[in-house]
Amino acid sequence: MKIAIVTHAVRHNDGQGRVNYEVAVAALGQGCEVTLVASQVSPALLADPRVRWVPIRIPRAWPTNLLRHQLFAIKSAAWLRKHHSEYDVLHVNGFISWVRADVNTAHFVHGGWMRSPYYPYGLTRGLHSAYQYVYTRVNARLERWAYRRSIVVAAVSQKVAAELREAGVTAQKIEVVHNGVDTRAFAQASGTRSSFGLADDAFLLLFAGDLRTPRKNLGTVLRALPRLPPHVHVVVAGSVKASPYPDEAHALGVAGRVHFLDFVENVPALMHCVDAYVFPSRYEAMSLSLLEAMAAGLPVVTARTAGGAEIIDPECGIVLDDPDDVDALAGAVGRLAGDERLRCAMGAAASRVAQRFGWERMGAQYMEIYRRVVRFKADQVGERVGSTDRCMQIEGGETE
Repeated sequence: MKIAIVTHAVRHNDGQGRVNYEVAVAALGQGCEVTLVASQVSPALLADPRVRWVPIRIPRAWPTNLLRHQLFAIKSAAWLRKHHSEYDVLHVNGFISWVRADVNTAHFVHGGWMRSPYYPYGLTRGLHSAYQYVYTRVNARLERWAYRRSIVVAAVSQKVAAELREAGVTAQKIEVVHNGVDTRAFAQASGTRSSFGLADDAFLLLFAGDLRTPRKNLGTVLRALPRLPPHVHVVVAGSVKASPYPDEAHALGVAGRVHFLDFVENVPALMHCVDAYVFPSRYEAMSLSLLEAMAAGLPVVTARTAGGAEIIDPECGIVLDDPDDVDALAGAVGRLAGDERLRCAMGAAASRVAQRFGWERMGAQYMEIYRRVVRFKADQVGERVGSTDRCMQIEGGETE
């Protein structure tokens, strides 16, 4: 098979980019040729002669992601239409190109986020809020257009599958393919607290994510901290540039118990230095970091609004009904901080659950979808040819 994958980046260090990287690896492992229509591609993939990169360059001078993404969609569609005979399966990610795709992975459903009771943006709440509202609304419409026109829509969680059905995507098109995790790398990593400047005598709660958006919900974690014993600290991995949370920690009087590490390159090592993972995201499709924490053997505290909560049972973590419930969050963390036996048992159970979600499993699922799509398209061509032959016979009989 010849596979074309359209995404902004194919690389190790971000969620969607890592998923597409592993899909490409799986396709190469099955002897496929892979065309990557993307702005960035990992050099490790380009070393394989069966990989072709079609670079889509988007000048940073274009203002806002909304416009830059539209330019990417137009440029990628122009190449795909011109070269459509050079691939058997076209795999895209959400709305990313003005073409009809065969397989579309739903990593995020903007319509689902907009319908969430925790959606914070509106047209009358300031310029930034108005832009975010327009961005979400436009993407919700474009995604609906893209999903409805795809042969198969791969939802990264059951939560996303439900949101796709609400958006009008027929259930027959939807297949749940959970994201994967490098179970070996996270299970076998090691690290020391001193290498990250962390205290040995503290109970360390890790939070990892984008600190520029309120959606990830670090604020609730910080507000829960004064209700917890003084030895409970929060370790924050994520760029602090343009983030309001360092100031919020100072305002709450807990700055000495919150350790902002900025961008962390060796996340597996960091996860082996902490005691638990907290992720009460207000909206998530399927969190890679949640899977990574589980693979590292950490008990997790999350919320039902976070994609990935569906795979967590009471043996390996605590799932809150409301991501903004400060008391419930403090109570959950307090249980873990005060009971080492419970913490170790949950961590071991989390590791066992994560073992079911390796990248190889995810890649195999996508390869099976590709094969089904190829068969489906071949059957459609056969039906059209048969229909044309029958019409020609009828016309010929009438002529005679």
